Amino acid sequence: MHKIFIDGQAGTTGLQISERLAAHADIHVLHADPAMRKDPIARAELLASADVAILCLPDDAARESVDLAEEKTRILDASSAHRTNAAWQYGLPELTAQTRAQIAAAQYVSNPGCYPQGFILLVRPLIEAGLLSRDIPLRCNALSGYSGGGRQMIEQFQTMDANTANTLAVQSYGLDQDHKHLPEMTTFSGTSVAPIFVPTVANYDQGMLTQIPLFARELGGASPTQVHAALAERYADEPFIHVADLGDRSMLQGNFLNPTARNNSNDMDLFVFGDAQRLLLCARYDNLGKGAAGAAVQNLNLMLGLEETTGL
Repeated sequence: MHKIFIDGQAGTTGLQISERLAAHADIHVLHADPAMRKDPIARAELLASADVAILCLPDDAARESVDLAEEKTRILDASSAHRTNAAWQYGLPELTAQTRAQIAAAQYVSNPGCYPQGFILLVRPLIEAGLLSRDIPLRCNALSGYSGGGRQMIEQFQTMDANTANTLAVQSYGLDQDHKHLPEMTTFSGTSVAPIFVPTVANYDQGMLTQIPLFARELGGASPTQVHAALAERYADEPFIHVADLGDRSMLQGNFLNPTARNNSNDMDLFVFGDAQRLLLCARYDNLGKGAAGAAVQNLNLMLGLEETTGL
């Protein structure tokens, strides 16, 4: 049995990870005394006892836990504190052919952010295939359920009266282009220019769409068929990434792309829409699944030398 300590187990991501690990036959989760969960000595003891510690904390608290941990402790950090830190392995197994082995061998792994995963997995293969120049400025529009905002946002939405919930049904944010995901999106997608990123939170619990509009001239005139082929070839053997057939509308509900269709899973759907002049790349996944807790369990399995899909 592998001993796992979730520092921040009571938070949204911590609870989701705990649920997934409850049915994981190879995992024993170490539990902190609720009265002592913020005590640094108690946390240090649990960090030292774990084969892997998973940090589900705000960034500053995650850095504090790293300082509390012994040098030998392996850490999987679900915060954004270390995602572009060169001393940490970025935990997106589908990133390159070498990433899984790098995650398996790493002492420190940073779980990826929710929005960046869809952006990175759509953009990077096109740059590597030579269809998209890394110098092309990109735009990314994204939609998430309110669970991505953590406990305070969840409580805010769930306690709204009907009139307020209707008024605040859809809200864009990060409008000053200072969103904390931008460095991660730029670093690991391969683009040399930070995208214009417009995240939006909507009045539903969980589920996510990440969308990248492109003109064909930004792709050197590449057709939707060529773009789709590059994505389909890249992810043909990936257990969790599913590239929909070009022009296949069977995964839509009428004319609508439902952001919740992959909820409670670690799966991600990739789509290519458009015509010869304009294309739209889309990723659909659960912001609490593949976007957070599911990705953490996937990384944890790799770190422990277990089958990657176990518990997912």
